[in-house]
Amino acid sequence: MTTAMNGRRVLIVEDESLVAMLLETILEDMGCIPVGPASSVDEGLTLAESETLDGALLDVNVAGVQVFPVATALRERGVPFVFSTGYGEGGLPEEWQGQPTIQKPFTEASIRDALMKAMGVSLV
Repeated sequence: MTTAMNGRRVLIVEDESLVAMLLETILEDMGCIPVGPASSVDEGLTLAESETLDGALLDVNVAGVQVFPVATALRERGVPFVFSTGYGEGGLPEEWQGQPTIQKPFTEASIRDALMKAMGVSLV
């Protein structure tokens, strides 16, 4: 669908298996290569530090643990990412305010738009 995203490797950190599968499908439809999904912060951190990544989708609350160590690792590597949360951007700690954020429940378009914006990719 979105050729600008073809072949881009995007990490998924999401503990809800149905949501993770939906995200994988959305990314594949965009031409991306899903990495993961990681269902824990530890697993996400391992992938964030070891995989070649172009971007990431991070659930803020992963099995009761906040995903910010993964976000920090990605930021240190210069990998753009998008938070997903039921609370919206207003639910993020001050340090993370302004980071691209999508609110659950999300749509395929909101995922695509937020990820492309975070990664600096245009449809043209």
